[in-house]
Amino acid sequence: MPAITARPSRLRSLLLTVLLAAVAGPLAACGGKGDEAPKTKSALTVTVATATPQSLPRIVEVSGSVTAWQEVVIGAETGGLNAAQVLVDEGAVVRQGQLLVKLNDTVLKAALGQAEAQVVSARATLAQADAALDRAQELKAKGYLSQAALDQALANQRTAAAGLAAAQASRAQVAAQLDQTNIRAPVSGRIISRSVVKGQIVAPGVELFRLVRDGRLELAGEVPEAQLRMIRPGMPAEIKGDEGGQSPGVVRLVTPQVDAKTRVGLARVTLLAPAGFKPGMFARASIDVGDQPALVTPQIAVVFRNSKAGVYVIDGKNVAHFREVKTGARVGESVEIASGLNPGERVVINGAGFLSDGDVVRVVPARPKG
Repeated sequence: MPAITARPSRLRSLLLTVLLAAVAGPLAACGGKGDEAPKTKSALTVTVATATPQSLPRIVEVSGSVTAWQEVVIGAETGGLNAAQVLVDEGAVVRQGQLLVKLNDTVLKAALGQAEAQVVSARATLAQADAALDRAQELKAKGYLSQAALDQALANQRTAAAGLAAAQASRAQVAAQLDQTNIRAPVSGRIISRSVVKGQIVAPGVELFRLVRDGRLELAGEVPEAQLRMIRPGMPAEIKGDEGGQSPGVVRLVTPQVDAKTRVGLARVTLLAPAGFKPGMFARASIDVGDQPALVTPQIAVVFRNSKAGVYVIDGKNVAHFREVKTGARVGESVEIASGLNPGERVVINGAGFLSDGDVVRVVPARPKG
């Protein structure tokens, strides 16, 4: 009985050992292969484009303050008189020669009358001296007058002539002072400030009005030195104010110097329709500088790594290297690369978003657009 029960147990043990050996062999083989690291990483398939110089239409954005083309300060040439009339106010459009202020001219009119009287008197004295000289010359010719007496008559005539000239000059001076009591616009334009009121005693040379010549305004736009070379007089522009004003414009001039601290220059843009603008307002201008040379790539080539824009450049061994770049204007599906890339370099377009620096790639031709 014991011999009968022991035989099946041995059989089961033997079968179990065989089974374990059969299973352990493949598992050991699999475990050995799993421990080996892959020798190479599979290359990612990408398409590339070549950075190519092109001419692109460019718009340069500038901003600054609206200023007068020419500001004319108007003051009085004569002083000590009060303003009897003030005929214009701020904002008035005036023409050249228009009367702006009338000063009290009572005293000067009296002085002019006196000067006129002196001229009449001097003219009469000269006429008397002329007649005396004529008689003296006749008497001298007949031998009835000495040479000394003739010389005296000639001197008197010349003195009288000089007296008349002095009286006339005095009259002209008073007349000029009287005319200066009429303060007129030296040029046409718009009055932007007034500092005189009726009854005010006006001093010579003190500002009474400030006038924008011909009403012309311009934008003094600040331009970074890198873009200053692209702007030329005569280029068209569009000016917009923060308060909604809008005007076409044209570049009048570009200043010949750059601020050493801020590294900006000025482009003065004339406003062709300045009705919505006033001096001192802040405005922006878009200047059309025409086609400019630029290095461009497809926009999809630009990716961001650590918040920095860049492209993946492919070297001669088909290794991708991340290159930080600075982008510029966008035209269609292309973008300007302002810095960081050289003409002729290959950059990844399709597949750039999946790459890391140093990845090996397999370059395939780009599919033509249907």
